[in-house]
Amino acid sequence: MTNRTRILTGITTTGTPHLGNYAGAIRPAIVASRDSNADSFYFLADYHALIKCDDPLRIQRSRLEIAATWLAGGLDVDRVTFYRQSDIPEIPELTWLLTCVAAKGLLNRAHAYKASVDKNVETGEDPDAGITMGLYSYPVLMAADILMFNAHKVPVGRDQIQHVEMARDIGQRFNHLFGQGKEFFTMPEALIEESVATLPGLDGRKMSKSYDNTIPLFSSAKDMKDAISRIVTDSRAPGEAKDPDNSHLFTLFQAFATAAQADEFRSELLQGLGWGEAKNRLFQLLDNELGESRERYHQLIERPADLEDILQHGAKKARAVATPFLNELREAVGLRSFVNQVQVAATTKKKAAKAARFVSFREDDGSFRFRLLAADGEQLLLSRNFADGKAAGQVTKQLQSGQPLDVRSEDLSFGIWLEGECVGDSPAFADSAARDAAIEALRIALTPVQE
Repeated sequence: MTNRTRILTGITTTGTPHLGNYAGAIRPAIVASRDSNADSFYFLADYHALIKCDDPLRIQRSRLEIAATWLAGGLDVDRVTFYRQSDIPEIPELTWLLTCVAAKGLLNRAHAYKASVDKNVETGEDPDAGITMGLYSYPVLMAADILMFNAHKVPVGRDQIQHVEMARDIGQRFNHLFGQGKEFFTMPEALIEESVATLPGLDGRKMSKSYDNTIPLFSSAKDMKDAISRIVTDSRAPGEAKDPDNSHLFTLFQAFATAAQADEFRSELLQGLGWGEAKNRLFQLLDNELGESRERYHQLIERPADLEDILQHGAKKARAVATPFLNELREAVGLRSFVNQVQVAATTKKKAAKAARFVSFREDDGSFRFRLLAADGEQLLLSRNFADGKAAGQVTKQLQSGQPLDVRSEDLSFGIWLEGECVGDSPAFADSAARDAAIEALRIALTPVQE
């Protein structure tokens, strides 16, 4: 198991990325993903997009554009897990398990739902007019996104802090109801990026699609130049000193410039640089900064099959975590196979428990270990090293005490944990079915026999 901090970021697929998205979210997230202590998950939140948008062509186009933007921006898919939410069927299934424990009163307090109700009441409409269950239960889907991968940190804007807190509440409720002492879900924390830039748009207000004041990130050089030419400036003529601190154009320049470049530009504005030339300087800076990425972006857009392969590979990585974990959660709530749980338990529990045995041995370095062998001699578990035979014996005693087992799957093997430490590992199995069968055999072998 990894000790790295797991960070999860969702990107809603409802529009074309602009400079504000890049400076405020994409660029800092890509930089953070290069941290060797981070285990980063990035996903295209296309189920979330369905709540806000009912135009299928726009959803499809946005998924393509946003995937290409992140990859063109330098996201290394070998270092991170990059996937589409809709490629992970375990997420909607977990959403339902969490819906069944989420309190309606909690969801009634969600900001987005309350804002919609308040707007309806103000205009004399029915309070729930136009409100879908998607909007109402959005926080549960977001909780499933976070809890499925047991994220420690979730970078969000201030408006999303409440949703991370709701994920904690729902996760705690599930742990309490079904954990029997085991914490299935890690409690996530919202990570607020205070230093992240909020860029002004063409009219000085926050750059936003809703204000129609954006500069598209990877538009052609000509379109970018045209957009920059429309940035609102004051009426000071060339030769007159400009005030950089009250200039939207300077704020945009500063977000992409080095400290030295920004200082030089500030000085030139104070010395009377004309706005036309200033806009040209901003265009040159952005074109230099984004030109290479723009080229990569257009190559990716023209080769959607390559993008599809990358996302399918990411989905495979994500599902290697999600599938075994969801099986544990299904087991916990009682959605169990009749064959595995009834017939096997009824006919083999006593025999398996008696026949399974621990074999202790000493390594050349003087440490002690043990194996747990099944009735047929198959090795189910090999312990970690212990300083002395007494410590190894205490662990075998704990494992046979009947307390709930903390078994954690990792790819095609699993580990068994006691008090926050891994005490033993399984061999690697041929496939996940063989691994899951071995976990079941282990549980049966360690269940105390009722005489």
